[in-house]
This record gives sequence, structure tokens and C-alpha cells, in this order.
Amino acid sequence: MQQRQLGRSGLQVSALGLGCMGMTHGYLPKPDRGEMLKLLRAAVDRGVTFFDTAEVYGPFDNEELVGEALAPVRGQVVIATKFGFRVENMPGVDSRPERIRQVAEASLKRLKTDAIDLFYQHRPDPQVPIEDVAGTVRDLVREGKVKHFGLSEAGSETIRRAHAVQPVAALQSEYSLWTRDLEPEVLPLLAELGIGLVPFSPLGRGYLTGQMDASTPLQPGDFRATLPRFTPEARQANEALVALLRRTAERKGATPAQVALAWLLAQQPWIVPIPGTTKLHRLEENLGAAALQLTAEDLQQIRSAAEAIPVQGGRYPEAMQRMVGR
Repeated sequence: MQQRQLGRSGLQVSALGLGCMGMTHGYLPKPDRGEMLKLLRAAVDRGVTFFDTAEVYGPFDNEELVGEALAPVRGQVVIATKFGFRVENMPGVDSRPERIRQVAEASLKRLKTDAIDLFYQHRPDPQVPIEDVAGTVRDLVREGKVKHFGLSEAGSETIRRAHAVQPVAALQSEYSLWTRDLEPEVLPLLAELGIGLVPFSPLGRGYLTGQMDASTPLQPGDFRATLPRFTPEARQANEALVALLRRTAERKGATPAQVALAWLLAQQPWIVPIPGTTKLHRLEENLGAAALQLTAEDLQQIRSAAEAIPVQGGRYPEAMQRMVGR
């Protein structure tokens, strides 16, 4: 697996990471824990060195799963986790300095490690100045409990203010062919400041794989059932984007998922997507995107066609959308 550096932080990771949320949280049916341990270790065997988790996934048991699976190879991998949600009252946020410290200590134990490689603020907290957040993480870095600071779903002003206090190694935000909100302001700022981008949901929460359509049922416990972009009507309207990926995939001898990931990898050398999966064959399919070369002509054709397709449906319900990009 090729390696990439997240901006100018010096943090080296595999070109594709693994988002671990779905292994315990958000989707039904809930996977077997033993099988997820095997999948995590299989990812390491295939060259993945970057694993993404959070205290809120579960909550708590995702970190425990990742910590157990990766303990034998801890020195070979980079683990990212997050603070900032009020676990007992979702989707509330809490980035008070004392809470950040509590989360750090608890995460270290669950992850079975002495230091968190990358510690993200999961969402901005309007009640806590970002300077206080960054300063608290700066202290944790000085104490050796955290190696790198990250932000998730933060806006450009927040990123700049945080970076002035403690260098931000990476921004984790949704970015894909059907979510390109970062392009006007945030991507140029990341390039200016030397911050890496870690796109989550790079496959549109499964939609861009071409494996679901308007008639695909979503179980009541599947969090996608709450998202405006996953109503049957929105999925039907957005099928044109999947058709674009299919056409390119047929021409390149690849799958729609591989094209979607290869498109992201081609945008900047400091972009590291973290597609999630609970299936070994999907993991192997996703990793195959790292070897897929898209020419300048391919990229121009994809972008031009995608820009002509209006994406229907918001990313989140209104209450959650207000927490994004602040």
C-alpha cells in the first residue's frame, strides 16, 4: 500500500485508511465482534496503517474493538479517535477542557495505548472558544498523551484559529463526488496551512458503490433512514451520479466504488479517504482503488459530468446540519 503524508504534519499513513464506525454503530444488522476483529487484522495484513474510531461509536465499544484488534501491531499503525460529543445526550456537544481530558484518558485505556496518534474534535462546540480546545490538546501533546491534533467538520475560520494555537494535522470532513462543499474555501485553506484532509463517507455512505437504489430497504435502526439524501425520492434523483461512475468504471475495468475513491486520491496527495466496511471482499475492492490510475482526461470528464448533476437531499436533518462547518 502506498503511503501519504497528512499535510506538513509528518504523519505518514496508508493512502487509504479504514473507517471503523460501522463495525459497532450506525448500521444494521450489527456485525459479529469476532468477525470484525478478523477484518481489522486482515486490513493490517493488506497494508492499511490508518484506522479511524471515536468514543461515541457504540458508544465506547468501537474503541475497545480497535484497541484489541491492533494491540499486537500497535507500533505499525496510526489510530485516530475523537472527542467532543456529549455521549449521554446525543447529539449535544461538549468540548470543555476538562471533558477533553476525561475523554483522552478513557480513550487511551480503551485503545490499549500510551498515546493517541490523532485526536480530533468531533464537532465544533459553540460554547467553547476553539483556542481553548486547541490549547488543551496542545497540553496533551506536551504531556505525550496525544501526538497530533485534528478537527472534524470545522469551517475555515475555526480551522485557522485552531491552527494558530496548535498545528492541525488533519481535517476530517465528508468529501466525495456527491459532497463537494469543501472545494470553494476549505480545500484552499488546507493547502495554504499544510493540513491533510481525511474524507469520511467517501462512498456516499454506500450509495456511490452502485449497490443500492431507490427501492433498497433501510432498516429503522439504520441511521441513513434519518438522512434527507436517503429518501427513496432523493436516491432516485441521484442515480445519474452512480450512472456516471458506472460508465467510467466500465471503461477502466474497475468498479464504481474504486472510481469514486480513485477520484478522491487524485485530487491532492494529502487526501486520505477512510471508507468503512464490514466485509472482507469490500475491503479488498476499496483497496484496489489505490492502484487505479485516472488520467487528466478521465478526471476532467468526471468532474464536468458531476457538476451538471444537481445532488438532491441534504446531508443531515436540520438539527445536525447546524453543527457542520462552524
